Amino acid sequence: MSTTQLIHSIPVDPLTGAISVPIYQTSTFVQEAPGVNKGYDYARTGNPTRAALEDLIAKLEHGSTGAAFASGLAAIDSVLKLLSSGDEILAVDDIYGGAFRLFTHIYRKFGITVNYVDTTKAEEIYRHITPNTKLIWIETPTNPTLRISDIEVIAKIAKQHGCLLCVDNTFASPALQQPLRLGADIVVHSATKYLGGHSDLIAGLVVTKDQELGEKIKFIQNASGAILSPFDSWLVIRGIETLSLRVRQHCSNAQELAEFLEAHPAVDEVYYPGLRNHFNHEIAAKQASGFGGIVSFTLKEDTTEAATSFVTSTKLFKLAESLGGVKSLLCHPAQMTHKSIPGEKRRSSGIADSLIRLSVGLEDANDLILDLDQAFQKIETRKVNTKNAGTSFEAA
Repeated sequence: MSTTQLIHSIPVDPLTGAISVPIYQTSTFVQEAPGVNKGYDYARTGNPTRAALEDLIAKLEHGSTGAAFASGLAAIDSVLKLLSSGDEILAVDDIYGGAFRLFTHIYRKFGITVNYVDTTKAEEIYRHITPNTKLIWIETPTNPTLRISDIEVIAKIAKQHGCLLCVDNTFASPALQQPLRLGADIVVHSATKYLGGHSDLIAGLVVTKDQELGEKIKFIQNASGAILSPFDSWLVIRGIETLSLRVRQHCSNAQELAEFLEAHPAVDEVYYPGLRNHFNHEIAAKQASGFGGIVSFTLKEDTTEAATSFVTSTKLFKLAESLGGVKSLLCHPAQMTHKSIPGEKRRSSGIADSLIRLSVGLEDANDLILDLDQAFQKIETRKVNTKNAGTSFEAA
């Protein structure tokens, strides 16, 4: 969808002509007679502001049905409720920590098992898929090592084996990538991130390609009740209005920072799909129109202490959970976003102790580079001081 189409797919209010979608802050709707209403009866079941957002995200993702939830994890939870005891999920091994916690600690006790595999290699999916596999779950790019899986290839595998493919499209957003057009069945978003875009809300979205599947998600949404409020729905709509413009700048800044980090002597490895040496760079270029605003890197001094020193030394980059806002953020996944994943599994999936994730914002790229540079200088000074302190002690 072009930027023009995106902006003009947000409806003008037919009652008043308001160019901004009204916030229908109500819990219930007056009925003319029992069961006779103007399309709405109770706000958990449906709300006009939320409906406007759900229609908008369905259009953006080229799907049939959208559903808005109170958080990204509530959106993920609704998809898992499509499954039954005895079913299996084949999930990307470099998975978001919250999804891992939900899969492993909540749904496993209900008899749903999860196998974690490297979905960047199609042969690994073929090797691990079983007759009980009902859902393939991928993130692409992944969080935080930005691994790229081939959505079109995996969609064909899913179809061959009669299972659903769900893609977490949070990092790319529909401004860059539309998984349903590549064969996926379901897309989920943490709308908290790029769709909202201003770090001022918590929201989740689900979009289905198939109408019947969408009706199942809508049933679960109403039955479970984890709905998005009217005001937060309005905030997401407002964020989506500038999505294309923001994402364009996120991508431009991230590319510059990735190239700066790649050349820095204190950096061991840089993860960014826009770098030609990034694994599956060609697939990222094929299935998306840009490489996103997230850059991760590891330090040559691969220790938690070095990473902690770095993330507490920046000035423009603020140390915080989350991503996708206009202000640049950074985090240390091993101690923050992925702390719930056991250390051995975390490291085996590529999340080193020194890995740092940057959510590159909309500031001037040169200012962000200077901020990273001064943080590198601080950790170098720390190393020198620590070494000198040790020498003085030995001399004494």
